[in-house]
Amino acid sequence: MQTKELKLILPLVSEYAVEAGKRIVEIYHTGFDILQKSDKTPVTNADIAADSFLTEVLSKLTPDIPILSEESESSVGEVRRSWETYWLVDPLDGTKHFLKGKEDFTVNIALMEDLEPVLGVIYVPARDSLYYAYRGSGAYKQAKGGVEKEIKTRPMIPSKSPLVLTSYGVPGLSMQNFLDRLDNYEMNQIGSSIKSCMIAEGSADIYPCFSTTAEWDIAAAQCIVEEAGGAVVDIDFNKLRYNKKDSLINPKLLVIGDSQYAWPSHF
Repeated sequence: MQTKELKLILPLVSEYAVEAGKRIVEIYHTGFDILQKSDKTPVTNADIAADSFLTEVLSKLTPDIPILSEESESSVGEVRRSWETYWLVDPLDGTKHFLKGKEDFTVNIALMEDLEPVLGVIYVPARDSLYYAYRGSGAYKQAKGGVEKEIKTRPMIPSKSPLVLTSYGVPGLSMQNFLDRLDNYEMNQIGSSIKSCMIAEGSADIYPCFSTTAEWDIAAAQCIVEEAGGAVVDIDFNKLRYNKKDSLINPKLLVIGDSQYAWPSHF
């Protein structure tokens, strides 16, 4: 898709993300039903409502582009891997936190082309904050009641301890090994793709993700982080690529603000 086409559809996709977020919040405050997917993971009627809405509007926006969503995955790997362009959607990123009454959940929408995201939109309903980018555009944030502003990752200062973002819970062995190699650091635990948004806006330095995540969890964030000056890489520091295998599970990965800094390479 050409740059002018990405620029044209971005405002619409942003509106869709915000509307999906509003529908999630309405269910969040009025009560939600908890179901179980075939893989034994939880799903709520908020996930399903957001997914149905996004599938409908994206199908109308780009009828010829297939949609791969966490809640409506139906294409087997062989078919999916034939797609050069497709939407990759997580209608409610952070369902487990949502179930516990936490508000750090997001709506993630990415447009994928040739194994990488070329457009990314993330909406954080509890903060009424929208993050977005498309290839070659830079990255932007629109906060509640505010105007659009360009965001940038921040450089690491050797004399300053990096702020590391992790998911909730006790760090696993891989995470602890990584943290030990950093020596001095500060750490903040938060859910969903908010961590990547914080990297993109320069309010944190690195998000080491060693737990199980899927491609729809990180695709939109990768576009935004990269356009803000950062990187999303595997633990060998290779750029993350998508839709190359039967599984949609990500490798262990790092979301980095300063890609020139000497982050630990063996952990």
